[in-house]
Parts: sequence; C-alpha cells; structure tokens
Amino acid sequence: MMMHSSLRFLVLLATAGHLVLATSIADIQGTKFQSPFAGKKVTGVQGVVTAKSAKGFWISNVPTKGSPVSAALTVYTNSSTDLSKVSVGDLISLGGTVVSYRSTTDKNGLSVVELQSPTSIVVHSKSAKVTPIVLEKARTPPTGPLSALDKGPDGFLSVPNDASSVDSTNAIRQPSKYGLDFWQSLSGQLVTVPGPVAIDFNDRYGSFWVHGGWDITGKNSRGGLSMVLGSDKFPTPHPETVVIGKPLDGSKNPTVSIGTTLSDITGIVQYEYNYFTILPLTAPKVKKAQSSVTPSTNITSSRDACTITVGDYNVENLSPTSSHMDAVAAHIAKNLNSPDLVFVQEIQDDSGGTNDGVVTAKTTLTNLVAAITKAGSKVKYSFVDIDPVNDQDGGVPGGNIRQAYLYNPSKVSLVPGSKAGSAKDATKVTKDSKGLTLSYNPGRIDPTNAAWKSSRKPLAAVWQTSSGKRFFTVNVQLTAKLGSSSTWGDARPPINGGVAQRTKQVQAIADFTKSILTADSKASIVVGGDCNEYLFTTSVFKPFSGLLTDIDSVAKIPPEERYTYVYAGVSEQLDHLFVSDAIKARGVRAEHVHVNNWAASLAKRASDHDPTVGQIKVC
Repeated sequence: MMMHSSLRFLVLLATAGHLVLATSIADIQGTKFQSPFAGKKVTGVQGVVTAKSAKGFWISNVPTKGSPVSAALTVYTNSSTDLSKVSVGDLISLGGTVVSYRSTTDKNGLSVVELQSPTSIVVHSKSAKVTPIVLEKARTPPTGPLSALDKGPDGFLSVPNDASSVDSTNAIRQPSKYGLDFWQSLSGQLVTVPGPVAIDFNDRYGSFWVHGGWDITGKNSRGGLSMVLGSDKFPTPHPETVVIGKPLDGSKNPTVSIGTTLSDITGIVQYEYNYFTILPLTAPKVKKAQSSVTPSTNITSSRDACTITVGDYNVENLSPTSSHMDAVAAHIAKNLNSPDLVFVQEIQDDSGGTNDGVVTAKTTLTNLVAAITKAGSKVKYSFVDIDPVNDQDGGVPGGNIRQAYLYNPSKVSLVPGSKAGSAKDATKVTKDSKGLTLSYNPGRIDPTNAAWKSSRKPLAAVWQTSSGKRFFTVNVQLTAKLGSSSTWGDARPPINGGVAQRTKQVQAIADFTKSILTADSKASIVVGGDCNEYLFTTSVFKPFSGLLTDIDSVAKIPPEERYTYVYAGVSEQLDHLFVSDAIKARGVRAEHVHVNNWAASLAKRASDHDPTVGQIKVC
C-alpha cells in the first residue's frame, strides 16, 4: 500500500524475509519514546538536510503543528565520505539502521532515535529552503511537570524515587502537558528560540541554560527561574528551559550569567548529557548583561542585646590557603554586615585537601577571622568548632570539612562553664543554676548514629546574650545529593541521591530539638545550614512539623526570591534557617544575599552557595 504525498515516502524494510512498509521520518520517530523500528534497517527515507556536524547530519520533513511526533531525524556517521555527499538544503533519500541510542556514559539518559550507518545516499535536489520552527509562535513548552510518571505528593521530588522509567513505560507522548514529551517531540528538529534569557552560568564546555519568549513560571528579580509551587500545587521542574550547547559552526558561545539577554538562537534539538539541548547553528550574541555589582543586605546588628543577627554561609571547602578566602571574608564583613553569629559550613582542616591525618581547623578559622578584619569589619570574631575523626565526615578526602560558628563576643558568648565535646561525644539537654544548657557546648548531636555515616554531624550550641538570656543553635550540613540522576532523565521520579539518609538526619535533629522544647516550650532555637534539600521535598522535613518553621516563610520572602543555589537552569534553595515558635512569634527579618549567583561568571564566584542573613529576637 502506498500513500501519495510529497511528504510521505515509501520505506522498504527487510526483516526475516518479509517486506514491511514504513512511511516518512515521522513513522520512524513514532508517537512514543521508543521508535517502532528500533534495530531494523530501512531504505528510501527522505528529507531535507537542515544542519551538519562532525559526526552526522539532520534531515527533516515539514512538521505538523501540535503533533507529538518529530518530523526530523538524526543521521549518525563517522564517515567523511558520507558527510561530503550532502549539504544543508539538499533533499535526499537514504537507508540505514534505526537505533534507539543511549550513551554508555549516560546511564540514566533517555533513548534518542537515530539513523546509523547510512547507505544509498542520493541527492534529489539542492537549495531547498530550511525554515526553523519558531517556538514562541508554532509551539510553546509547557510550564508544568516533566513527565506523567512523576507521581506522588511532591511531584518530581516525590519519594520513593525511580518508581518507573520513561523508556520502559514507552507511553504515547503528550507534548502539550509534559516537558520531556514536548522536547522529545522536537528531537532532531531545527528550531528558533526567540528572546532568549540566560538562567545559569556557562559550564566548562561553554553550554548554558535559557528560556525563550514564552510563558514561564517563578521568574525572580535577577531574571532567573526559581523553583516554586506551580498552578498544579507541585514544585516546578521548569520544562520551559533548555540547554544551549556547542555551536555547530565551531564558533564560541558568549560568557553569560543569570539574566543575560541574547539574540535569537536557531539550532537543532538534541538530547545530550542527560538534558535536552539546542545545538545552535552559530553562537548567539549578548544583547544586555546584568550588572555584576555585589548586593548587600539592609539587615544590620542592633544595639538591643536580645536582637541577634545570624548569618549562614557554605564557604565551599575553605582551607588556610584558599584563593577565595578574601572574597568570603569580604562577603561576611560587607555584604552580610558582620552578623553577630555566623553559621559556616565546609571549613577544611589546616592542611586542606591533603590526606595527612590532620583534623584541626584552627589555622583555617584564624585566617578567616583575620581576613574579615582586613576586609573592614569592626567585629573581632571568635570561633568554635569540633574536630571530626579523620576522613569520617565525607567531603574531599583529607579535607575533614565541618561546621563552625563565628561570633561577636561582645554580643553573644557560649554559656559560661561550658565544656566542649569531642567528635564522638553526644550532647544532651541539661540544666544548671540559671536554666537550660547542654552537657557539651558546643557538642555534636548523636554522632554515632548511623544516619551520620560519611556525613557531617550537627554542631549544637547554647549561647547567652550580653544581658544573660539564652538561646540554642544547631549548625548542619546534611548529606550531599551524590548519586542523583538527571531531572530530565529516564528514572521517574528522578533519583534524589541520599534522600533516605537526609530524612533520618532530619529526624535526629528533630528529636534533639524536641528534647529542648520538652524541657522549655518557649525556648529560642535556630536550626540551619546547608540542608542539601528543597523544602518542596516535604517527606524529608516532615519531622520538623510542629517544632520548627522556615524563616523565609516567617519573614514573608516572596517565593521566587527564595534561592541560594543555581543548578541546571533552576534557582533553588538548599540552605535553610528554621526557628522555634518563640522566635517566630516575635517576628523575624531574613534575606538571601546573592553575592555568588549574581556574579558575572562562574569563575567570579567565591562559593557555589549564596549566604543568608536573618535577624531574630531571642528574649
């Protein structure tokens, strides 16, 4: 049977001695994520060459508006002879083997339909007009979920993860509803992104994320896209974004930062390195770059003894000789206005990343305090930490990262008579003649609990103000997301590495917090640091319910401005401060100070995290 159309061509497929009829590129692509012709040889496939690379070329028929099927196809070949036969604009026919390709290095990547080992390449005509799909006009990416398979109370962040697979489910695509379906329906297609805005920095290959002139969600004041709750009440994975990869003509992408606006980008949609990517025909131009002036907080220390400013900063593997020491110090002194008490994470030992058995970090912290003074701070900080057991707390081998506190001794001090704990000592709530205190101060929370294996142990402390009032703090860095899969990958919901361990860690912190509140329901408590998790993963933070409240919500920070980290084109919050009901009732101020993620480039950042500053009342 033969369908007569200029856009539908007969493909003869020989399998097991039988002739099987197939028509057009669209038939090879199919309506599902897997090609119905995967593993089979085809002949007579026709299309216009839309672009070329060093490893193949792309052909396309005229796409059907709103179709879940791509009208384009990647032709993969290492043969320079094959490549020399075709030029952009050629109408060709060819044969080859249809493959649902997944890179051996992208174990969680989606399969991509390709035509490999091309044969019988024939050029029928030349100089055909190649017209890209303008996404703003012809098709628009959805703003909701990435996949129909992201089922659960937290959408794509639901636990358990990896409950299903896009490739094995092989459902019919629904591009108007789901992000993966949308971009898969354009696989191999030549498209134009109008009015692109960068929403991340360039990676080491020069690639970067953008959104175009279409509907978006969670736009923040810098021009990035923050993870927020969408209209469906689920956290937004932002399918309306896409990676801009290496230009096909060998030109170099410009250096961008969050909010950089660019000229229109035309290129081929391709799935690479576990994300949908547009390979531009040529590099775009910068139209307008954001100011790189580093912001500062308006929150300042108060003369009131009971009003405490608290900073929180992951300083990214800070050692005594770190090149970013002065930048971090300037951030604390100037941009955070020298808070009364600073939670810091990722302080390395005195030999940095050398695995030599050294565990003390006195030199690191002494150098940091000196650098803060040099940066102009009038505060003469003291510091306190607990040395870990060598190589037991994760991070860079030999680095022995840990949490520490910097504090202004004229404003706050550890409760007098305190005895510091060691790496294996578990601190407990106790009493002295003046009220609640800790058995070890500072001390670690349940450090031998299996929840803290190869991870940082929380650093708890009890402080008193210059007027003698006491409050508690817990400085945390929960286990990292190592082993996570791409948000845009095959596993659905995506694998959230370490989520089970983080949940146990939050439970241990909650149990400790509850022990304080059981002794005094009006206790002032601040828990925070690098949690390596979003509040939208509600299953992780469920143990805090009824005990602690996120300071952002108390301070009424707009949801789109709640971010401390940028990854894969999403401005997201991994660092959190939580307060007890007593502090919540008195009111708070809080601000995320984007000294790093508003930088002009990745190289200009001092840390991959932005610091936070808050103001609380502890009396």
